[in-house]
Amino acid sequence: MIGIGIVGLGMATQPHMLAIRDLEAAGTARLIGGFSPSAERRDGFALRWKAPVFGSQDALLAAPGLDLVLVLTPPGAHLPVAQAAAAAGKHLLVEKPLERSAAEGAALVQLAREAGVTLGVVFQHRFRPAALRLKQAVAGGELGTLLSCSASIRWWRDAAYFAQAGRGMKARDGGGVLLTQAIHTLDLLLHIAGPLARVGALARTSGLRAIDTEDMACAALQFTSGAIGALDATTVAEPGYPERVEIAGTGGSASLVAERLELHVKGRPVEIVEGAMAGGGGADPMAFDHGPHRAMIAETCAAITQRRAPMNDGTTGLPVLHAIEAILRSSESGAFVDV
Repeated sequence: MIGIGIVGLGMATQPHMLAIRDLEAAGTARLIGGFSPSAERRDGFALRWKAPVFGSQDALLAAPGLDLVLVLTPPGAHLPVAQAAAAAGKHLLVEKPLERSAAEGAALVQLAREAGVTLGVVFQHRFRPAALRLKQAVAGGELGTLLSCSASIRWWRDAAYFAQAGRGMKARDGGGVLLTQAIHTLDLLLHIAGPLARVGALARTSGLRAIDTEDMACAALQFTSGAIGALDATTVAEPGYPERVEIAGTGGSASLVAERLELHVKGRPVEIVEGAMAGGGGADPMAFDHGPHRAMIAETCAAITQRRAPMNDGTTGLPVLHAIEAILRSSESGAFVDV
């Protein structure tokens, strides 16, 4: 049974805690406790989850039975928390993005490697049943040679969302719609369709909210496989729509809308994989089932026990950071750039 501690007790805590409770019931994991620098958040966490809290990060890291630390702080704090946890010999599961930049993300991967601890990244969309089926179909050649691979994330975030101190600011989040919201769907596209070769992009700030990061971005994508596609990402599309990944190849096509997949393979009846819900994160950032979080944490725990890399290994969280940085470089330069 893997002992789990949480550093960072903000909005991201809910699906992780629901998942941990399920894993506790299954005998897979147990919660050791949580820590936040905010006494208010510590009190709120203890009250809601009837769970232990620690007055310092060091006290949590020294707690008996702790094996795995979930790092749920804002980006920018991931690296120092991970350094402390890895130095204490604790395995790591880090909320997306790994860090604010690809260089910082690579440093996090390197420190985990040098410390000999497992590092996972929180990209739970990969664990949705429909996404797992689409990954299997593409990897197995069911759609033939990939030709067109695109993603659309047309979401809405209201004033209350941006009322949190620092939300949408580079100093806190490190980036805007690409790094904070669309990163899950863009990562899923790359996870399924493979890495990018180059991009041509535009990124802008709408002026609807007082932020210094982009809330609109679009890009033409060229994959290393030769496939092409498009990315459309925004948080200004009120009331918000389910995110989409669409793949077309020589053998068929697929449309993944939030957690629902339609798979069209030539010569076969259409295959539909229904998800837990159909709304995605278009309007409510917490409007999703915690089942994929449970599967992701279970996979990380299994990897620790079996001394192997998890499916969500930290190294797999770097390509999306390189892609986002290339999109922003392209927007600034007005030209296609290599990823």
